Amino acid sequence: MMQKTPKRLLVIDDEPDILEFLQIILEEEGYEVVTSDKGDYLEHLHTGELPHLILVDVLLSGKDGREIVKNLKRNPETRHIPILMFSAHPSAEETARQAGADEFLAKPFHIEVLLAKITHLL
Repeated sequence: MMQKTPKRLLVIDDEPDILEFLQIILEEEGYEVVTSDKGDYLEHLHTGELPHLILVDVLLSGKDGREIVKNLKRNPETRHIPILMFSAHPSAEETARQAGADEFLAKPFHIEVLLAKITHLL
């Protein structure tokens, strides 16, 4: 029986606790998880190991997650990857969507809601 390759998720957040929490939850769900605490996300993308989905915080220290999303959506290699943005500021949803995010989640969020959005995007 062939084993299904797990979907690879890239999680970008500048809060180590959130990264660790999401990594544990998502790995328990059977996803392969790559985390980054900054926008050095592009380095991960040229290895040929593109993530199937990217989760990114709207505000990262020193960087704006929306800029990351705009760059990803402009790049032909990464344009097709669904992006879920999250933020503690519900008002950020509109700008997140304008930047190109496919989904938005306000923090704090329920794990069930997060997982449902991930499943929907994949």
